[in-house]
Amino acid sequence: MAAHRSGPLKQQNKAHKGGRHRGRGSAQRDNKGRLALKVICKKARKELSRVDQRHRASQLRKQKKEAVLAEKRHLGSKDGPPHQVLVVPLHNRVSLSEAFRLLQDTDTGTVHLNVWGSTQSFMLLCPRLKHRWFFTSARPGDLHTVLDMAKVADTIVFLLDPLEGWDNTGDYCLSCLFAQGLPTYTLAVQGVSGLPPKKQIDARKKLSKAVEKRFPDDKLLLLDTQQEAGMLLRQLANQKQRHLAFRDRRAYLFAHTADFVASEENNLVGTLKLSGYVRGQALNVNSLLHIVGHGDFQMKQIDAPTDPFPLNTRVIKPQKDPGMVMEICAMDAVTDMEEDIKVLMKADPEKQESLQTEVIPDPMEGEQTWPTEEELREANDFLKESKVVKKVPKGTSSYQAEWILDEDGDSGGEGDEYDDTEHEDFMEEESQDESSEVEEEEECETMTVGDSVRDDLYDENVDEEAEEKMLEKYKQERLEEMFPDEVDTPRDVAARIRFQKYRGLKSFRTSPWDPKENLPRDYARIFQFQNFANTRKSIFKEIDDKEVEGAEVGWYVTLHVSDVPVSVVESFRRGAPMIAFSLLPHEQKMSVLNMVVRRNPGDTEPVKAKEELIFHCGFRRFRASPLFSQHTAADKHKFQRFLTADVALVVTVYAPITFPPASVLLFKQKSNGMHNLIATGHLLSVDPDRMVIKRVVLSGHPFKIFTKTAVVRYMFFNREDVLWFKPVELRTKWGRRGHIKEPLGTHGHMKCSFDGKLKSQDTVLMNLYKRVFPKWTYDPYVPEPVPWIKSEIPSTVLEMDPE
Repeated sequence: MAAHRSGPLKQQNKAHKGGRHRGRGSAQRDNKGRLALKVICKKARKELSRVDQRHRASQLRKQKKEAVLAEKRHLGSKDGPPHQVLVVPLHNRVSLSEAFRLLQDTDTGTVHLNVWGSTQSFMLLCPRLKHRWFFTSARPGDLHTVLDMAKVADTIVFLLDPLEGWDNTGDYCLSCLFAQGLPTYTLAVQGVSGLPPKKQIDARKKLSKAVEKRFPDDKLLLLDTQQEAGMLLRQLANQKQRHLAFRDRRAYLFAHTADFVASEENNLVGTLKLSGYVRGQALNVNSLLHIVGHGDFQMKQIDAPTDPFPLNTRVIKPQKDPGMVMEICAMDAVTDMEEDIKVLMKADPEKQESLQTEVIPDPMEGEQTWPTEEELREANDFLKESKVVKKVPKGTSSYQAEWILDEDGDSGGEGDEYDDTEHEDFMEEESQDESSEVEEEEECETMTVGDSVRDDLYDENVDEEAEEKMLEKYKQERLEEMFPDEVDTPRDVAARIRFQKYRGLKSFRTSPWDPKENLPRDYARIFQFQNFANTRKSIFKEIDDKEVEGAEVGWYVTLHVSDVPVSVVESFRRGAPMIAFSLLPHEQKMSVLNMVVRRNPGDTEPVKAKEELIFHCGFRRFRASPLFSQHTAADKHKFQRFLTADVALVVTVYAPITFPPASVLLFKQKSNGMHNLIATGHLLSVDPDRMVIKRVVLSGHPFKIFTKTAVVRYMFFNREDVLWFKPVELRTKWGRRGHIKEPLGTHGHMKCSFDGKLKSQDTVLMNLYKRVFPKWTYDPYVPEPVPWIKSEIPSTVLEMDPE
């Protein structure tokens, strides 16, 4: 009997791998003395044992915990800046004065009322808790004040109503604050004790449920008695601080006092002296200072007067009489401040940042050389060669000569047999319809009849011109949604002239486009980084590693700001807060900013591109006319004519350089002076090379359809336009692709070939593209908005009001 032999199709199982559990000795025997290659890397990889890994992880946790505790202890201590608390009442029934009366408890500490700037603010010094607070307030209807104060506040206390929580104005204020970025916050309820005892528990439960929409995991604190106010202060002192990214790497200051010294030459400009506590980072006198809402300025010097609100009073023991003790309180320190002023730093002209915001363009920089005689001769020879000599009868014009064929020329197939009679009939019918419509309009009259006197009064307040403009915008937005980028070809202007700046692309995604091609003159005025990401990274690394010379965080200083207009101090005396931020290198220079935004669901009015909008970008506030484009990862981005909802778009404007991260809020000023929030987002990049491409779609209709060819009309209206756009590829709404073969007749009809047979209901399209740039409409001055009232809140915001 023969033995069985396995064939070539026998299953081959994997051999058992015993090396996974081998020891070091068996691995060395298998390698037979061979050594593995050494990988050379920049950082030597250190293999730690499990014990060392656990030890390192515990050390990192301990360091982070100590950093959080150190930050918490520094804020509000004797060596740190006062704990700045912003109190915002979110309902019109909440009493701000009553809340301040409870917090101004003399048993808790010393209270110093504010006698400068805005009203209703005070300093609370509590040696028992080793903490000092500076309480300020802002009404939610005053939008600029709320947003500016929230930029520098360490904690925000929201005062809620026990029944409704917040009203419509408070909800709108919360939407803006959430978009800008909230620091540490606390929720306090005022007026629960005024309710019947049986309804207090139910009211707190209903309020907690209503507040969960905005604040899902936060507790509500009561603020009706002195004891509850003390508990609120302890909560503020022990809270973990939340950071706002745009202010962590910059020094900023809230002005407690401001003095203006007019210059000898001009009374409208002078030196502004700001006094306050340094926060965020150390402040260098050579850096620039941005006063929110007023612009960028240079500093002359920084003084260090004595702290007017020390946590502990100083004790001086004279040598002659040791038993005699003299206490110097805060008010005495204020009177002796001028004697104790020390000059910390004076500006160095060589190291000081310049205020230059734009590049001064050289008009001769883009000069073109005149062509030489040889180039002109070659061009003339080429034109002579391209001309065709024909025999024509006498008196024939050049236009008629184009239609005369040579003896050996062919007739061109369908071109000679085709006429435009049907096109002419269509145009006659269209003109008859228009004339009939005009006659009907002349026969009819329109009359407006008011139902009551109330309707007449309402109509008097309606701006008919604004209503017509808004209706036209709604129509344009609707047409853009139904037929994106489609444009009617003009009949009074040749299409090759109307669209002479446009070009065709084989593929919008892959076709090349030079970002330095055909730049506008405004690009000669802006600054551009060779590598923006690397520049930002190096600046931030220098801030984190290098110690800046100047005023340290927590010091009470006086800044001497030069060349400040008198209007700045006048606004401070009227009650507006004055806030100053130090600028990082290059942040005063103009460039192209790109911001990613989403439409606010509370606003439904159409917003067209290049409309003037109000920007809150980080610590800046300005007006500009932006472009809208798609947010994609490609090198070309399609231009959007309207700010669409539910889609993230990129807004492009000319503005001063700002290093991200930074929050962005877009407002639109209404006719009555109110600011309406239309979009929120963040700063994406500073990149003038980001290309925004505008697309125009010309449409035509198939007139005669054959197997793979068709006669298309109404895309162009003369023969020259068809020849001009002949190289551009065509497409249809049903996915066919093709190109123009030849023009037919003189009325813009053309024979086109496609990759398949067309449907009669299909539409032939031609895509044309050009690069667009924003308008230079940057304006750092933004007028103060009119306070919000309930009737002006958008309808979608009214629906969000909890009941």
